[in-house]
Parts: sequence; C-alpha cells; structure tokens
Amino acid sequence: MALLIPQVSFLTNTAFLGRVGERELAVNGITGIFYMTLSMIGYGLASGIQVQMARRAGEGDNRELANTFINGMMLAMLSSLVLMLLSLWMAPLIFGYSLHNSEHIYLSIDYLYVRVWGLPFLMLTQLANSFYISTGQSRHLIYGSLAGTITNIVLDYLLIFGKGGFPELGLIGAALASVGAEFINCLVMYSIFYFKQQYRKYPVFSYFHFDGELSRRSLKVSAPLIVQFLFSIGGWQVFFIFVEHLGQRELAASQILRSVFGIMGIGTWAFASSCNTMVSNVIGQGKQREVIPLIWKIGKLSFFYTIIICGLLLIFSENFLGVYTEDKGLISLATPSLHLILMAMLIMTWSTVMFNGVVGTGNTLTNLLIEVSCVCSYLVYCYIIIERNAMPLQWAWGSEFVYWSCLFITSYFYLRSGRWKGKKI
Repeated sequence: MALLIPQVSFLTNTAFLGRVGERELAVNGITGIFYMTLSMIGYGLASGIQVQMARRAGEGDNRELANTFINGMMLAMLSSLVLMLLSLWMAPLIFGYSLHNSEHIYLSIDYLYVRVWGLPFLMLTQLANSFYISTGQSRHLIYGSLAGTITNIVLDYLLIFGKGGFPELGLIGAALASVGAEFINCLVMYSIFYFKQQYRKYPVFSYFHFDGELSRRSLKVSAPLIVQFLFSIGGWQVFFIFVEHLGQRELAASQILRSVFGIMGIGTWAFASSCNTMVSNVIGQGKQREVIPLIWKIGKLSFFYTIIICGLLLIFSENFLGVYTEDKGLISLATPSLHLILMAMLIMTWSTVMFNGVVGTGNTLTNLLIEVSCVCSYLVYCYIIIERNAMPLQWAWGSEFVYWSCLFITSYFYLRSGRWKGKKI
C-alpha cells in the first residue's frame, strides 16, 4: 500500500503533463529518471542501514538499533546536501552533452533546479521507512505515503494548470508539487515516531552524536548498494537518452510506459523489500537453513500477484494508456511495448525477490558485482538496438528481458552456492 500510493501520484502527474503537451511529458521522462538516480543513492544508503537494523531487531538489541537509526539520519542529511550541490553543478553538463533537442535541454535544467530541493526530505523519509520495515511496523508507511500523495495531486492540479488563483507553471509546477509532497511525507513519518513514543522502546535521544565507527560499518554495507543502484537507474537514464535520440514522440511514449511499469511493479517491489528484511532477520536469529525456503515462498506470492496484474493490463491495455493521453497515435505507439513489458514482468517478479534475498544476507559487494554485470549486458543491448540501429520502440523495451534474465540467473546461482552463510554486518 505504501508503494501503491506514490505510484498513484506519479500516474496523476504524468496524466496531467500529458494534457499540457508532448514536450512536457517527454522532458518529465528524462528529468524524472535523473532525479530517481539521486533518490536511489539515498535508497541504497537506507537499504544498507535497514539490513543492519533488521539484524539488530533479530538479535533483540533495541539500543543499538536506535543508535544505527539516528546515525543513519546524520549520514542521510550529509549525503543529500552533497548530492544537491553536485546536481546543480552537473545537470547542465549532463543534459547539454547528451540530449539532441535544445528545448529539452533548457526545460530539463530548469525542472531539476527546482526538483532537487526535495532530496533531503526524501532521504530522511527513506530512512524512516527502513526503520519501520526493519522493526515490523510497515503499516506506518501508508500514512506518510498517503499524505504526500494527496499533497502532490492537489498541488499538481493547482500549479500545473493554474487553478485556484495559482499561476499556471506547467512543468515547473509539477516540480514544486513534488517537493511539497516530499516535505509532507517526511513530516508525517517522523511525527508518527514522536507521537507513538517510539523513542521509549528505541532510545534515539541517547545517541545524538556522530558515531564514526558505526558510520564506517553502515557505509561498508551501504556503499556497494549505492553503487549498485547508481548502475541500475543510471542504465535506465542512458536508455531514456538513447530513446530521446529516436524522437520526442518515442520519448513521450516511454515516459507513459515508465509510469505503467511503476504501477505494475508495486507488489513485486513490496515483496522484494520484505524479503530483504526477513532474510536478514532470520539470519540474526541463527536460522540460516530457513533462508532459501523463505525466498521461494515470497517469490511464489510475488509471481501470483504479477500474473493477475499483467492479465488485467493485457486485456485493458488501450484503456489504461488512455488515462495518460488522448493522443491515439501515442497510444498506438506505446501498446506493443506495453505487451512486451508485461511478459518481462514475469521474469522480473522472481529476479527482484531473489536479488533482495542476496541483499538481506549482508554481502553487498556481491550485490554490486551482480548488478554491474547485468547493467553492462543491458547497456550493450541498448546501444546496439537503439543508438546504432534505431529500431522501433518495442525493440528498445526488449532490454527489460535482458536485464531481468541476467539478474535472475546470477542471484539464483549465488544463493544456491551458500557463500553468503556466516556473513557478519
């Protein structure tokens, strides 16, 4: 539910911009992936700390869990400020050298200069989410997500179209709405921690100092995950840049497909995140023999969910795409790629759960090696199919088969090898 709610917001954002124009929709695709790349650095940090907190929860050490959480907050704030400065400096260089359309370049830079101010709130929220997941309180994620989503949808409507006395800001309005939503989400998540008196069970106020040794251990676990997620989403950034070279129409269609992909992946990513935490927890309890059966059980649940969602979208493909745009030509362009994505999702559902099972073992360097090998295969395919041969859009989205198949094979054989046993974090 916590993942579904923001995806509804993303769907609304894309649908609103689809009504503004094809250009705005296309630019939102490029900049959205760039911002997602930044956010995944925070997610990598939070995921590494989540593994540690889940292990402490399995051991019943609430004081050390609290210390890990509060120290993680300090790391998140520092990291977000560094990323903001780097983005403000690097965005003109990256977009200027990679995009072909000059209007896309200027709009992308203007959008990102506003959007990046939400990064500190986002990274703190990611860490709070990791805390609630690792302590078995994931229901709290719904409230922050719901508050942020409502804020985003309302501000999108007011600022994109200029309703209720607000100026009509279009793409920049969407950026401002997203920043406001991330602030509200963050505020709600930490308010829950305070008003539910979580600090009594997890005495965070006893640890308001920077712990260098703990930070080193946290970064040791998180750093490979951060690089891994950079490779993962960075590969998608390259994909969208290559698609921009095919044309604005293809880029706009791909932005719609990215939103659809997010909606479809909600259940899979939720199961995968749970797998990460549960694997780390049972290892903390000394029950390593239960790890593989646990991963298979979660994988089956994820697979059944995916079959249902893919079946519905296959039947109602054009109706669902019509939510984003009234342009029949754009819908026709996106439909073959959507059908291909639905088939790739059946592989993704297993590979994502297995890969997060590897994350839960704490051997994050292995995660990094797996991710690098998979993304490299993905990029080779994208370069040959999109950049060199400029093949139709559905061939471009065939890259999903390459990536998820590689991820499944490598994660499966690593888990079967048993090399993860006895890993200390």
